Amino acid sequence: MATMTAQTVDDFIAELTFDASGLIPAIAQQWDSGQVLMMAWMNSESVRITLDSGRATYWSRSRGELWRKGDTSGHIQTVKSVARDCDSDVLLLQVDQIGPACHTGLRSCFDTESVELEAQGDLA
Repeated sequence: MATMTAQTVDDFIAELTFDASGLIPAIAQQWDSGQVLMMAWMNSESVRITLDSGRATYWSRSRGELWRKGDTSGHIQTVKSVARDCDSDVLLLQVDQIGPACHTGLRSCFDTESVELEAQGDLA
């Protein structure tokens, strides 16, 4: 991830749209395979720490505190890039995940059973 100046970080954060609780959803995706690993919440401080350090840092709604991915589990997320969506209200973190991303021990929080939908024909 390219080094950002303090002004660039401030500008990036200022352009984000946080919810009423001061949070923004962040999707972590494995940078080289494209696998979606997890979704977590970030506040402006965790975004700043992530951009400054290159390590994914999130906001725990249940604990009411910052948590840097991997500090207790060893399953570190090194951030390659951070992008915002077209409305600036969702972040996409391209990461290099060491070990499982999910607290259950799975590689991805989305490695669970999925529901397949049948084709609905031409929706045009």
